[in-house]
Amino acid sequence: MEDRDSLDTVNRVVVAVVALLRNKRQLEKLISGAHLTSSQSRLDTAHRVRYFGCGGDVASNVSTEFPMNREYKNAYSHELHRDVELLVFGHAGSPLLVFPTSMGRFFEYEDRGVIGVLSPKIERGELQVFCPDSVDTESWYNKSVHPRVRVLRHLQYERYILHELLPFLRWKNQSSQLAVTGCSFGGYHAVNFSLKHPDVVTHCVSMSGAYDIHQFLDGYYDDDCYFNCPPDFLPNQNDDWFLSRYRQMKIVLGSADWDMCLDQNVKLSAMLNAKAVPNWLDVWGDNSQHDWPLWLKMAGKYF
Repeated sequence: MEDRDSLDTVNRVVVAVVALLRNKRQLEKLISGAHLTSSQSRLDTAHRVRYFGCGGDVASNVSTEFPMNREYKNAYSHELHRDVELLVFGHAGSPLLVFPTSMGRFFEYEDRGVIGVLSPKIERGELQVFCPDSVDTESWYNKSVHPRVRVLRHLQYERYILHELLPFLRWKNQSSQLAVTGCSFGGYHAVNFSLKHPDVVTHCVSMSGAYDIHQFLDGYYDDDCYFNCPPDFLPNQNDDWFLSRYRQMKIVLGSADWDMCLDQNVKLSAMLNAKAVPNWLDVWGDNSQHDWPLWLKMAGKYF
């Protein structure tokens, strides 16, 4: 009898220890961000804290309430031959694909407050936002390689968006629409991708976009450069397959009176008008400059 009591006591202790260890592992996963992805996150501690909106002591600030669906993904890209990180905000609604600014990262829209501006619509299921990483430091801004290599890396990124990210986006969201957007050089990516793939994109919103890539080429130029420079290929675009789809697309070119990219947007709008492509050139006359305060206001207006 005493042996049975002793055995019962040992069993209770074992169960308690196992439960304690399980809870400890769950807490460690919560803090590390491991629950966000099937593969182990390689983000540093500062990033993990930021992703949860915490500061200081992580354990005391982790919230158990997540009103907005937020997913972190880290998957290997066969097009880019490396892991690529992604954030998804929302559970339903119109899909919005976000290109970061020059050399920006996938967490930029969250860190800069754009997701906060859009959060009411995201939480209501009206908007679902996909924020992939960029490869600008490996492509256009990579001064350590020949310009031809920069262009090829950009084309690999374009194939990643087309063949890997978009199938995932469509699996998450079956909407027939797709809006793309970006600020500054992200605006270049949004416009360039839209004009090259008008069968995929239905809405294009560029905020203070810069579209001329000659500055990244050090005098080099080839067909791939030409077909990735909208100010060059758009005036010569006479193919009705493209033009008919451009005319169905909703195109917004946002800029401001003190925006250093105002001239590029005025010129691109004129090129679209010359092709009878409707577009909205929205110039803010409030002395706004080329920076996030302007883009936050634009995001609240356009989306």
